[in-house]
Amino acid sequence: MRCVVTVWTWVGLVVAAPVALGAQAQGTLKIAFVHSQTILEQTPGYAAAESTLSKEGQSIRDSLQRMQQQWDSAMRAFDQQSLALSSAAKQAKQRDLQAMQQRLQQRQSDMQTRYQQREQELLQPIQARVIGIVGGIRAEANYALVFDMDGQNSSVFLAVDPSLDITAKVIERLKSPK
Repeated sequence: MRCVVTVWTWVGLVVAAPVALGAQAQGTLKIAFVHSQTILEQTPGYAAAESTLSKEGQSIRDSLQRMQQQWDSAMRAFDQQSLALSSAAKQAKQRDLQAMQQRLQQRQSDMQTRYQQREQELLQPIQARVIGIVGGIRAEANYALVFDMDGQNSSVFLAVDPSLDITAKVIERLKSPK
């Protein structure tokens, strides 16, 4: 018996599930789909994680906005003073502004990286649990594929049988005691 690995993405994660091609290759291929956003909204802990990320993200945006305002102010001051500055003073001020811009860009990059790490820290356990449940349901029902209808490539599905939607089943399992 041959074994093929099917891959689907869900909330930025790739999940591979081995699918035996024995009986399914001879019969029909069973597929299902989920609405990941609906599942996430119903997942215990998700709302708190999203709230935390929203607050932390706003704090980062506020900090970046203050830094941008400082940069803009420094540029306006330079523009106003540039005519009165000597060539050497103008070059020195330009170097200072360039260094300030580089620090701003580095700080933006650091904050973005820190936010992404925090997002991963808060959401990865939730995503792993949901993916585990989806994988378990896939295996139990012998589905070859489970598609995420909320994913980036969901627009390729023009019509889908609603009976293939296992979103409610996933949510039910998420809410049941472990």
